[in-house]
Amino acid sequence: MNHSEVLREKIAARQATCAVVGLGYVGLPLAVELAEAGFKVLGFDVSEEKVAQLMAGVSYIQDVPTERMAPLVEKGMLSAFSDFENIAQADTINIAVPTPLGKTRDPDISYIVSAAEQIARYMSPGTLVILESTTYPGTTDEVILPLLEEGGRRIGEDFFLAFSPERVDPGNPTYNTKNIPKVVGGITPNCTEIAAALYGSALENVVPVSSSRVAETVKLLENTFRAVNIGLVNEIALICSRMNINVWEVIDAAATKPFGFMPFYPGPGLGGHCIPIDPFYLSWKARLHGFEARFIELAGEINGHMPDHVVDRCSEALNSQRKSINGSKVLVLGIAYKNNIDDYRESPALDIIKLLQAKGADVCFHDNWIPGEIPEIIEVPRCGLDASALEQVDLGVVVTAHDDVDYSNLLKILPLIVDTRNAYKGIESPKIFSL
Repeated sequence: MNHSEVLREKIAARQATCAVVGLGYVGLPLAVELAEAGFKVLGFDVSEEKVAQLMAGVSYIQDVPTERMAPLVEKGMLSAFSDFENIAQADTINIAVPTPLGKTRDPDISYIVSAAEQIARYMSPGTLVILESTTYPGTTDEVILPLLEEGGRRIGEDFFLAFSPERVDPGNPTYNTKNIPKVVGGITPNCTEIAAALYGSALENVVPVSSSRVAETVKLLENTFRAVNIGLVNEIALICSRMNINVWEVIDAAATKPFGFMPFYPGPGLGGHCIPIDPFYLSWKARLHGFEARFIELAGEINGHMPDHVVDRCSEALNSQRKSINGSKVLVLGIAYKNNIDDYRESPALDIIKLLQAKGADVCFHDNWIPGEIPEIIEVPRCGLDASALEQVDLGVVVTAHDDVDYSNLLKILPLIVDTRNAYKGIESPKIFSL
């Protein structure tokens, strides 16, 4: 039998050993799904702390409970390593490493390249490699393929390569790695079929597409769609603020239309690893082909300036009581990029805090979802929400509306509140300044 037939049989019999490179919000849930489906899974991460926690059976990802992961580790179905030598044991390898933007908003695929170089060094004949990290169209065939072809390996014969975009939504109680449809596109049709077979063995719904470039663009379209529509509704919010119109009421009323309208909601800025970043991967690649993605760039500009608008609203609120930001004590409520999760990557709260500090505010914050140290704001103290802790606070800013906060009680205690998330929906008070 050739490598393709051998790998297909191993996958069908759950005898394939699966590797996952990058054990974060994407990689760890995938590793657990594969292990629960009956595959032996090897996890790889440069963080020795993550590796140690996983090997101790302790989860560090909110969507993967320790009680779910620990039995897999105990049975030997899931293990982790910080070096790549053991990747030679793997029949399939999923790459789920970060893909940030550089300072000039150019794609930084250095983590992908580093992972691919290590895989090329150690991988065995007949291995399936799938990139899941969000990136620009062409990364799989232009960057990874040449690295894996070194030494004369032939795509579709000696190894198999595909792209499948991650679609993780941290904290979503309904949709998770298992039941979110999995798009996959290979370098060759055979690569697509083998990758689809792997995912079909562990996940509920697989959606094959014609190429890795189509699959790469699918992810960028999904998040660009959200970024552009959020940019539009943020601009509407800015207009409504000038006209003294409640933008939340406008959106709720518009959402009653049963066709032709989909509600998006304004906020203090974009957060998370996807929506603030992914559209710029597409616009960067478009520029290389002589096309200026004006919608994407404009949405990025509007969304990127929302923290400035929030700080302006803080200034207006304090001015209503003849106070200035300089010298006022401001409480930022919520650091996570969305409610009820512990992820603060790219959170607008970090920018808002820095802008407030630059104007002389004495800033503190509250967020029980993030109990540990936050390196970006290490000098900013935490604040409790009891009356004694809040007695010196001049203004509260709802940046992330976690469910564990009693907002009605805060309204009784705090003299002023800037509400960027409609936490006080339907409540009229001279204390409240909406977005």
